[in-house]
Amino acid sequence: MRRAAVTPAEWFERTAVEVAQDLVGASLCFDRIGGMIVETEAYELQDPASHSFRGPTARNRSMFGPAGRAYVYRSYGIHWCLNVVCRSGSAVLIRAVEPRWGIERMMERRGQVSHRLLCAGPGRVCQALGVSGEHDGLALTEPPFHLVLPEARPELVVGKRVGITRAAELPWRFGLMGSPYVSRKFLLAP
Repeated sequence: MRRAAVTPAEWFERTAVEVAQDLVGASLCFDRIGGMIVETEAYELQDPASHSFRGPTARNRSMFGPAGRAYVYRSYGIHWCLNVVCRSGSAVLIRAVEPRWGIERMMERRGQVSHRLLCAGPGRVCQALGVSGEHDGLALTEPPFHLVLPEARPELVVGKRVGITRAAELPWRFGLMGSPYVSRKFLLAP
């Protein structure tokens, strides 16, 4: 893997929608376990579905910190979810990763599920990679994380966000065109 040639201030300090699109195709590892990001979802400060919508709290404080950091939270008290912090109050949820490195370790953590389902969903991503709340606020450009941006943006498919009730109609979910590793199929317009 080549090293990312950008710093958080230069690359992550943008809208979550821009960063979400540009993260698709990136390689993401945590402690040498990971793969290629194939699905993301954007959440902006003014977005009523965003954890930051009502302002800073103890839970979402990382969303208001430096760009390029991890915002890790527990969903429904069960699953950890990994987000990439962008400009203040905005973040990108990593929804799915195509497993490439450390697959045996992922299977130990997730059980003997199919290769396609190892990291298909935000909770599965964190469980397979071993990311938890103790990693909230860590830089995604420094160990134990390793993020390598794609040299060019791959062909994307765009859709509505899933698993939320507010502002679900916004087309802020991005996936790698044709990837079988996304968490849910994208509904393409006729």
